Amino acid sequence: MTTVPTSAPGRRARRRHTRRATLACLVALALGVGLAVVALTSGRYATPLPELWPALTGGGSPGLRFVLFELRLPRIGTALAVGAALGAAGALFQSVSRNPLGSPDIVGFTVGAATGALVVLLVLHETRLTPAVGAVLGGAAVAGAALLLGGTGQRLILVGIGLAALLTAVNAYLLTRAEVTDAQNAAVWLVGSLNGSGHHLPLLLGALTVLLPPAVLAARGLRLIENGGDKALSLGVPVRRQRLTATALAVALTAVGVAGAGPVGFVALAAPHLARRLTRVAAPLVTTSAVFGAVLLLAADQLAQRLVPGQQLPVGAVTGVVGGGYLALVLAWTWRGRPG
Repeated sequence: MTTVPTSAPGRRARRRHTRRATLACLVALALGVGLAVVALTSGRYATPLPELWPALTGGGSPGLRFVLFELRLPRIGTALAVGAALGAAGALFQSVSRNPLGSPDIVGFTVGAATGALVVLLVLHETRLTPAVGAVLGGAAVAGAALLLGGTGQRLILVGIGLAALLTAVNAYLLTRAEVTDAQNAAVWLVGSLNGSGHHLPLLLGALTVLLPPAVLAARGLRLIENGGDKALSLGVPVRRQRLTATALAVALTAVGVAGAGPVGFVALAAPHLARRLTRVAAPLVTTSAVFGAVLLLAADQLAQRLVPGQQLPVGAVTGVVGGGYLALVLAWTWRGRPG
């Protein structure tokens, strides 16, 4: 491991950035706890706040415990896990590509995941394979093709955009050739939804436990590379291997998110941006982005459940609308800062 000497001002700046990141995480966690309480106590089967803690500790009626432990808590946990995976993946993608638009949505992974799921649902009519498995395989295939054709950096984004355009046409063709009922079921999954996704929670938590620690370590190496590839090489940092490792981890984290809730859009793009703006740190913040992604998806799910009275929208519909607006703002900020 390479040790980089730092000056006293550099150490003070790092401590200041660490304090900002810690404060931002604590505020986001407090907001997440508040959202979780709202999710547990509201809804069609309302739970009075004084009855919540007794029910969570084994008391209360069997009906209330069923609603909490079988319906609401698994959905909350899945939203937090999927959001954390997408937020961390977005931080790595943006750092590797050195582009604020570098996210799984932009480089084609999400569209590839949709293609894999559609092949399982509409072509194979496979009952042993779930759409989540097809999505993971499809997204991984697209990510591998993008890496082979474009490598890392800016070319990865350009190749990913091209592959996404190609696969969007393939997806449209598959939907038009399918039976109406099959196409409707596939369309719901493709938007991204947390309905009935609680059974994935143990696998999601296990995958995050395995993937997040190396992702945090990879971000440290990327922090050196962002200061200049030649400088990082002179310090003994294996630049190409570091970027490939970070990209593979980002793909794996995105696969975890897609397997849990489908191709939910724009969380991986927005969470790292919010983390950087609130902490004022340009380096990849995997942990902070994961926390922000978890809270963002939980908030979006609560909004999706309450936006239309008597009807639950797919969470991907909410993130798509909000994320599209956020993407427009990012582009405006980016171009406003450029001359000409």
